[in-house]
Amino acid sequence: MDDDFNPVESYKPLRDLVFDYTKEAIMSGKYKPGERLMEVQLASKLGVSRTPVREALRKLEMEGLVVMVPRKGVYVSDLSQKDIMDDFEVRTVLEGLAASLAAERMSDEELRSLSDVMENFKVYVDNGDIKGIMDTDTQFHNLIFQSTRNDRLIQVYSNLQEQLKRFRMMYLEAYSRPSKLILEHGSVLEAIKRRAPGAARRAAEKHMESTREDFLKSLNKTDTR
Repeated sequence: MDDDFNPVESYKPLRDLVFDYTKEAIMSGKYKPGERLMEVQLASKLGVSRTPVREALRKLEMEGLVVMVPRKGVYVSDLSQKDIMDDFEVRTVLEGLAASLAAERMSDEELRSLSDVMENFKVYVDNGDIKGIMDTDTQFHNLIFQSTRNDRLIQVYSNLQEQLKRFRMMYLEAYSRPSKLILEHGSVLEAIKRRAPGAARRAAEKHMESTREDFLKSLNKTDTR
């Protein structure tokens, strides 16, 4: 049984537990777009019967996270390249605005926390730890948005993050040179430290544009293969 799946400690029905587990696996990138989900294998892996797995997969289909193809099976759904690029365009604007506001509003304590996250981020990049990179990357951006004190902006960003979460590991893996992440995050951090809103906005927007370009290249390579 998967260590992350423990029905004994929950009062939820099995179908809901299987749904939660599988959804998180899809959102985190553990199950990648286009990957086939075998009902029998998933049931065996989680130590449950096929019935709650079947029910969970149907619910995932309703949420658009999987596609059931007649006579072929169940596959993790994909987003079109246009959908992903549209999301990046919106996030670029949000990141720029958040960084500029953070440069004006971030407290000294929050700035120290952001610097600490940056140091941890460097360690994970140096070690090639994708999960660590993903976690600290999320912390870095979340700290910036939280420091804006703009509840509406934070909510909009949170909604977009939910959509992008399942592709987050993919675009982090897409970076041709992981050191770029350190340089780009470092530029944002330094601009915030200098309390320079304009520079912070430009650095954040440049980071997202670079991310989008590398991710697009990665998608094109995948399509070619």
